[in-house]
Amino acid sequence: MSNNTIYTPFRVDHVGSFLRPKELKEARAAFSKGTIEAEELKSTEDRLITQLINQQKAHGLHALTDGEFRRSYWHLDFMWGFGGVEHIELEHGYQFHGEETTKGSIRLTGKISGEHHPIVDHFKFVKQFEEPGFIAKQTIPAPAQFLAELFRGDNTLNTKRVYPDLLELEHDIAVAYQTVIRDLHAAGCHNIQLDDCTWGMIVDDSFWRSKLSSAFSLRTEAERYLRINNLAIENHPEDLVINTHICRGNYHSTYASQGPYDRVAPYVFAQENVDGYYLEFDDDRSGGFEPLQSVPEDKRVVLGLVTTKSPVLEERDTLLRRIEDASKYVSLDRLYLSPQCGFASCEIGNKLSEAEQWAKIDLVRQIAEEVWG
Repeated sequence: MSNNTIYTPFRVDHVGSFLRPKELKEARAAFSKGTIEAEELKSTEDRLITQLINQQKAHGLHALTDGEFRRSYWHLDFMWGFGGVEHIELEHGYQFHGEETTKGSIRLTGKISGEHHPIVDHFKFVKQFEEPGFIAKQTIPAPAQFLAELFRGDNTLNTKRVYPDLLELEHDIAVAYQTVIRDLHAAGCHNIQLDDCTWGMIVDDSFWRSKLSSAFSLRTEAERYLRINNLAIENHPEDLVINTHICRGNYHSTYASQGPYDRVAPYVFAQENVDGYYLEFDDDRSGGFEPLQSVPEDKRVVLGLVTTKSPVLEERDTLLRRIEDASKYVSLDRLYLSPQCGFASCEIGNKLSEAEQWAKIDLVRQIAEEVWG
């Protein structure tokens, strides 16, 4: 890799999304109603993203993102940017623990392609703020997440209509992602993060209870998600780091699924061809650290020990003890620290204030400095 570029993860890191300021929410709502033009919305987004990036630097974050301020969802807006994909509203949103999300989804209008994806221009805006010690990283949903969305509810019949051959579907998804990855790299991107809830979904027992009458199995689903993720990042540039973030859902301080990593570790940890893992470990829903022994020795693990779902600050001694526990399975020099997820995976955001959000980031920095210097 280039000696002139720095790569994620950092000892003090974050997943990528931040709480949307009130002004941003109001501007996006006005645009959706047609009361302001696209240029005015973009101007507001640009200004508030600039402020956010300055805050990230001030709080000691070396990986810079736009906070996903130009998105309604962490995943769907990116999917809508592909050729052959349109924005639809379903009858129901995702069912989270005690709350239903908003109802956006995707539908195929033709074959999938990745040319001229708007995320490339979004990255270019953040890229201009790089300086020694600070780099831009781009967060995008994992290919497996895109595949899963195409088989969500009523989408299934339409997806099979456009792609009767499911291997052709996987091929076209992979090629579309390769196109976007190549274009991001040409724009100067050296750090991409694939956000992925599919692994958290298939470890949840309630998910399988809903599939009892189908031919699905954990093995077939895991192999499918592993295959599509690896195909999409195949032959990526050598000076491009690709990490993944694994989550069990993050919406308005609620979660979608629960279950330890044990059953998927032989797939995603042992075989996914990424450079590192940002892992949710903020509560009992994630299980213990034992599955980390499946992570190869040339890969890194970012411990998501600080929750974004609550404003309550974690205890210093608890965090130090948990890092020590994790180091029994992955050596301390390959461990890093971050919040377990973003602060606003969707526009609604989690139930804490911006001041409480930055207090969480400061806690991550303080603990990381104490552990790693």
